[in-house]
Amino acid sequence: MSGISFEEIMFTIMSATQDTFKSYMNIDLLAGKVEKKVGAVDSDVTGIVGVAGDRVGYIIFATDKKTAQCVAKELLMVDEADDECIRDAVGELANNIAGVFKTKYHEQYGSVALGLPLVVSGQLRAISEPPDPNEGTSINVQCKGVTIPFTTASGAINIKVMVYM
Repeated sequence: MSGISFEEIMFTIMSATQDTFKSYMNIDLLAGKVEKKVGAVDSDVTGIVGVAGDRVGYIIFATDKKTAQCVAKELLMVDEADDECIRDAVGELANNIAGVFKTKYHEQYGSVALGLPLVVSGQLRAISEPPDPNEGTSINVQCKGVTIPFTTASGAINIKVMVYM
């Protein structure tokens, strides 16, 4: 997959997110300004799908509880979305977005595999303190990553999709 530029991956994920929301829930998402970094995830619900193959990383779908409930109701066609519905919906959306990536690049380059979606509930924040130098060796991993914010015209839905590869 070395022949694929990171920009191609980013635009594929952007289109996949918009297409997934449109086809499954008839929701038009507007992409915001892309941040060329993957930082702390400040969300209530986060879906993570690992990507393996010639290029490895993660596709991360993050949102607040209000948006997660709205999306779960639309996706699962239920009147009320409990925590289980929210986990199912967020996992399914992360998996679908990653699946579009796999389908597009697997045919051209091969060696693309996805992990099962992992859904994390609750605030997920980066540790702000630097690591203790007395606690052993640290590992630095260099990866390109972006955060793509999405919203609806009404602002009722706000999500972030992060690509970390």
